[in-house]
This record gives sequence, C-alpha cells and structure tokens, in this order.
Amino acid sequence: MTPMVRAVLRIVGFELKGLAAIGQWMVRHRHGVPDGAVVATYTKAQTFMLSLMLFAMAVETVVIDLLLVALGVPAWVRFGVLYADVYGLLFGVMLAAACVTRPHVITSSELRIRYGVYLDLRVPVDRIAAVRTSRNYNESSMVSFKDGRLGVAVSSQTNMTIELTGPISFVRPFGGRAEATSIRFFADQPEAVLAALRPVLSLHS
Repeated sequence: MTPMVRAVLRIVGFELKGLAAIGQWMVRHRHGVPDGAVVATYTKAQTFMLSLMLFAMAVETVVIDLLLVALGVPAWVRFGVLYADVYGLLFGVMLAAACVTRPHVITSSELRIRYGVYLDLRVPVDRIAAVRTSRNYNESSMVSFKDGRLGVAVSSQTNMTIELTGPISFVRPFGGRAEATSIRFFADQPEAVLAALRPVLSLHS
C-alpha cells in the first residue's frame, strides 16, 4: 500500500470516527474509558474559539447562500459552495465531539494520551521515568515531533511533560511511525493528572 493510499484511508477513517463521536457525544458516552479509570479532559482551551468559529461559519453559510441566490448564480455552483460550507461546519462539530468523547485516560497500567480521533498513544506506566507540569504557549502544530520529542497541543498549548525510560513507538495522524522519548501534552487540570499518576507510578518504581 502506497503512502498516499494509506493517508487517504486514514482520512476516511477519521471522518467515520468523527461521525460516530457525534452520536457518542449526544448520548454522553466516552470512548475507551474502562471502569475505574481516571479521565483527564483537554477541551477547555479550545472550546471558546471553536464555538466562535462554528457560529461564524453558520452565519457565513446562510449569508453566502442568500447572496448566490440573489445574484442568480447557477444552481450547480451554489450547491457546490453550500456543500463545502456545510462540510466545514460538520468537520468542526466532529472535532469538538471527538475531543470531548475521547479524553486522556489514566489506568493502573497505562496513560492514554489522545487528541480527538487523530492521535491515540498508549504509554505503559512502567515506561514513565518522570512527569511534571511544564507550560508552553508556542506549540507549532496540533501534533509535532522532533528529535524524539512529541508534542500534542491544544490551541498551541501544552502544560505537561513526560520523560520516558526508553523510546515508545507511535503512529502519526497520517500513518507514519516514529519513536518518542518524551511527550508534551495538554490537560485541563494538570495537577489532577499528576495526582492520579503518582500512586500508579509508585507501584511500578
């Protein structure tokens, strides 16, 4: 399978999982959260901007469609623009739903770091050498990777750092594989994540 085909298939998978996340959001179901696990949300930093963006896109969709009708633009052009606008709205809703329904998860055996349907990294707790709060407001992208350092940002922010005892393999959003020796990520309540991890880490020390 070529890298291009693999990337296309992953994008289709993201869309299907995003649609499923909307349904899970509606029934208040969280994906991949076993009994007894600690949930760590990460949506607070992006909720306002995402809501504002969706509102602006909804208004734009209506205004543009009315304008195209008033100008007598051919139906195929109008419906093409309308489809693109509606898809943009749907994508925003899927992103919001996926981030809410797929939080970070802490169990007795692993820390699961996620960003919506785009990244899902399972870190065994016995591979964690150290964990600390570490705020960074200048992350370059949602998922960044350089020199063994993985960043999983929300609104260009991370606030926790995990140092590993050795490299851990993970799958990038478009299917490539890499190995991380440290991970930066964002949690709404980093202190709560620390409190949940400390007793678990002590059992494996």
